[in-house]
Amino acid sequence: MPFYEKFTGRNRDDYVTLEDLQKNYKITAPDNYNYAFDCLDEMAAETPDRLAMLWLANDGAEMRFTFEEMRRLSVKAANFFLAQGIGKGDMVLLTMARDWRYWPVLMGLHRMGAVAVPATFQLTKKDLEYRCNAASIKMLVTTPRYGVCEAMEEALPECPTVEKLAVWGGAREGWLDFDAEFEAAPETEIPRNAGGDDMMLMAFSSGTTGYPKMVAHDYYYPLGHIMTGCFWHRCEEDDLHFTISDTGWLKSLWGKMYGQWMAGATVFTYDFDRFIASDILQKLQDYKIPTFCAPPTMYRFLIKEDLSAYDLSALRHCTTAGEALNPEVYRAWKAGTGCKTFEGFGQSETTLCCWTGYPWMQPRLGSMGLPVPGYRMIIADENGNECAPGVIGEICIRTDEAGGGKPCGMFLGYYRDDEKTDQNWSDGLYHTGDTAHCDELGFFWYVGRTDDVIKSSGYRIGPFEVESVLMEHPAVTECAVTGVPDEARGFAVKATIVLSKGYEGTAELTRELQNHVKNTTAPYKYPRVVEYVESLPKTISGKIRRVEIREKDNAN
Repeated sequence: MPFYEKFTGRNRDDYVTLEDLQKNYKITAPDNYNYAFDCLDEMAAETPDRLAMLWLANDGAEMRFTFEEMRRLSVKAANFFLAQGIGKGDMVLLTMARDWRYWPVLMGLHRMGAVAVPATFQLTKKDLEYRCNAASIKMLVTTPRYGVCEAMEEALPECPTVEKLAVWGGAREGWLDFDAEFEAAPETEIPRNAGGDDMMLMAFSSGTTGYPKMVAHDYYYPLGHIMTGCFWHRCEEDDLHFTISDTGWLKSLWGKMYGQWMAGATVFTYDFDRFIASDILQKLQDYKIPTFCAPPTMYRFLIKEDLSAYDLSALRHCTTAGEALNPEVYRAWKAGTGCKTFEGFGQSETTLCCWTGYPWMQPRLGSMGLPVPGYRMIIADENGNECAPGVIGEICIRTDEAGGGKPCGMFLGYYRDDEKTDQNWSDGLYHTGDTAHCDELGFFWYVGRTDDVIKSSGYRIGPFEVESVLMEHPAVTECAVTGVPDEARGFAVKATIVLSKGYEGTAELTRELQNHVKNTTAPYKYPRVVEYVESLPKTISGKIRRVEIREKDNAN
């Protein structure tokens, strides 16, 4: 039987109606549950030769890992960290792109009790300084590619908690040779010393009124992804599942590990340097991928190719998340592949909590779908009262006793920020910051953010970070960063700027400001659109009204 049945008691195909699933889907787990011991080790014991991951390098080289090999490597990783003085609760920053080493490293951290902190390889000196100091990072493990080592070396003097740096690919002064140390680590089993309500994972999530929030998850978090990998992605035993995501984003844990392995599937990981639509289609064809997940932005690029030039007949089930899926993209992909695309909604703070993945319903174009079993979602007004159908309000999750309590996989809170936690999650109601309305059938229809986070090409970009960088330039007196509709990216980053005296809004200055952002923070955050204005719209208290800028752009 599929491994996830150990925690649900039933196979997903045993649920015969939507009501049956919503009423009877339950997860049970031991008090000290730890995925490395209770899932990976057990799967390795039951099916040691089953393929856990097929990893494809950018140059086409392949590596294959069975569940037993992944277990063995994770034990070595745990002993590697212990040898470096890393202990339970220590924070370890992982900027490992899509390298195969990420999987045993993450499992090793789970095994020995340190907290994994995944982050994108695109971080610059400024980004690394903030993250290392905010979370008291003790160790960094990184790829030698993309300039992360150089950025960390620049940031290191301002990061007093960082004690160890590790990189693979050969010796580097001041850095541990990860490959050599990892190879030397013993395969001695270590006792379980973390699990259950302990912090397992911490992720940075961008906001609009400050630097990224630190989202803390406990050891039960992977169990929330049974619904993601086994039900929404519809992974089967020995399937190849392909989710496109860098390991620096929690979306990779939605689609490249926990739930897929519990379904008995093989994770297909392609370590490409640059997304090229024709290349992805070729991989779908060559490896006969049956289940596939990508953000809508990538689907938009894929459908611009000649889909008939590829044999995509192996595709059975396609999913998407990260932003709303345009109906025309849905139609074009279905026409070219025969596959419907099932949407999912969630946040860094949650697992999948709204979807169009039920086998008893068809996707309703433009709808987020229905709440996932275990999540009691409502549309709430400003007072926290549930809105009537058709009324726009904030998407909230009930976590009080009447709402069924805290869903499995939902976050612990914002690390080191009780004030922000209480602001977003109090009186048994978690505020997502997203707005929608609900129809008479219970389907949710997404409207937008209550704050100003920009979703561009699958990235979540906080305006505050970009504005802070722009304000460092002498030409900028004031600025507001918003998202402007973009056909290819969903939204593009736009900077509305009030110039300092003596500067003119020329094309040359625009390029200079864009390059300044690219060189100071992660390149994907730079403003693709720049507008120069005499003044910015503000509230009576002096706060910039980004909403007014967005409304103006949407009207044009």
